[in-house]
Amino acid sequence: MKHLLQRHPVPMRTRFAHSLVLTYALPPDVLQPLLPPGLALDTYTDPGGTEHGFVAAALVDTRDLRPAFLPAGLGADRILTGYRVFTRFPTPTGRTMRGLKILRSDTDSRVMVLGGNLLSRYRYRLARIGSRVVDDTLEFRIVSRDGRADLHVRAHLGGAPADLPAGSPFASAKDARRFAGPLPYTFEHEPETGSMIVVKATRTRWEPSPVAVELPTPPTFFRYGPFAGTTPVLANAFHVADLEYGWEAGRRRAENGAER
Repeated sequence: MKHLLQRHPVPMRTRFAHSLVLTYALPPDVLQPLLPPGLALDTYTDPGGTEHGFVAAALVDTRDLRPAFLPAGLGADRILTGYRVFTRFPTPTGRTMRGLKILRSDTDSRVMVLGGNLLSRYRYRLARIGSRVVDDTLEFRIVSRDGRADLHVRAHLGGAPADLPAGSPFASAKDARRFAGPLPYTFEHEPETGSMIVVKATRTRWEPSPVAVELPTPPTFFRYGPFAGTTPVLANAFHVADLEYGWEAGRRRAENGAER
């Protein structure tokens, strides 16, 4: 009956001191097999006619993370990182929900590993994670226990908004922003009941700024499993700061999107 607990029953609240999202473009046929029944890839066709799917590497420095019914003073400061596929979830009414399917999550907190894996399917793993801001540079360094989610990145926050990374498939910054993450929903498949658990995000505002990044250690995540031998392309990098954020309790839908 563990799956009954993993429906994200507890709404959460926090403040993002910093959120940095690196979005990588990959061929759709690499990503499609990673999706459960009901979900479709959220893709983009570049000016040359090539279709791309996307995986986001999200790095978030949270403050006062807590269940929604607790005051901020009882929350904890945690760093959360993870990899998510951009997806769409069509419903019988014609509505399509845009959201993310989680592939892996890492955190610097044993409590988050235990609690997060008990009450969700977010697949938290413990890692050594550091975050700091020096002058106008935001830096994250992740050292995973299995070596499969290491990452070292520096984002330059000062000055004018950055151009798109070299080789990005996006025709414009406006197109890239559609894949800046996080999206309104997170989707987790529940195979025990053939259901989709839909978790809606809440936020006070969302104005991501494109930033230039350096990657002394690019994501090792893309060296393994279904990504081995692929060549992910950094498509965009966006940053937000000082943002009130939350997740509602999960809601269960059928694989075809119908409410349950």
